[in-house]
Amino acid sequence: MPARKIIIDTDPGQDDAVAILLALASPEDIDLLGITAVAGNVPLALTQKNARIVCELAGKPDTRVFAGCDAPMHRKLVTAEHVHGKTGLDGPQMDDPKMPLQAQHGVDFIIETLRSEPTGTVTLCPIGPLTNIATAFEKAPDIIPRIQEIVLMGGGYFEGGNITPVAEFNIYVDPEAAKIVFDSGVPLVVMPLDVTHKALTTKARIDAFRAMGTKVGDMVAAWTDFFERFDMEKYGSEGAPLHDPCTIAYLIDPTLFTGRHINVEIETESELTLGMTVADWWRVTDRAPNALFIGDLDAEGFYALLADRLKRL
Repeated sequence: MPARKIIIDTDPGQDDAVAILLALASPEDIDLLGITAVAGNVPLALTQKNARIVCELAGKPDTRVFAGCDAPMHRKLVTAEHVHGKTGLDGPQMDDPKMPLQAQHGVDFIIETLRSEPTGTVTLCPIGPLTNIATAFEKAPDIIPRIQEIVLMGGGYFEGGNITPVAEFNIYVDPEAAKIVFDSGVPLVVMPLDVTHKALTTKARIDAFRAMGTKVGDMVAAWTDFFERFDMEKYGSEGAPLHDPCTIAYLIDPTLFTGRHINVEIETESELTLGMTVADWWRVTDRAPNALFIGDLDAEGFYALLADRLKRL
């Protein structure tokens, strides 16, 4: 099988950084056409910078990084420095990137790429708020049927939310954008909190990154050491979920994951449940399925894949 052509849309974030590293370490499976940054975990000035830092860490400074939208479509930006630190990549000290930021706006890059590549050959992989993707859909609706698939991290059902009682951060930041994407008709694969909370770091798994004896391994171990403190205190768990790398792992080896093809709607009006992903897991409505909603993964296989690929960098 040829490598999947993908665009990663991201707001790094330590777990976003690991997802980018996994993609860059897997050229036989992933043809990374570019990275578009969006405001989310931290403001856009930091997310685009962090994306370039990660590419340089991987030894891939030729990767194209584009800055996209700096605010949600209709709302004030909500950020997550309380989880990721003031830079988004807090933990070890990181040098400023030397590789350039592309001049083109990230939304325009998404549109141009989908128009220029053969129909059905490009997958979008959003691992932050869906602002860039929805803006591209509104600006150029002709690209929608050209997309092979969207594999995204966002939402939750049984697990509820992580920024409100019912809303997951990526969806909550820009629920109107999420609604546009979920209503678009593009084939969707959704990595909600229900599955990412089963991809927990543990001391043994972090030690395995550090044991690689590489700069990448040391950095991933340091990042996970930093951000897991928040989730361990919050959930009382033995580690923190590596949310975003689940999307890239799915593209590499979908057999690691199981889920259901169900209807998922986005709440955009209620103050109480704003940003909730209303997932019809038990199929109790007659609403048409619009997403493969992932519910479980082989955690040992997932971490084995991560370790195997990251040690290449």
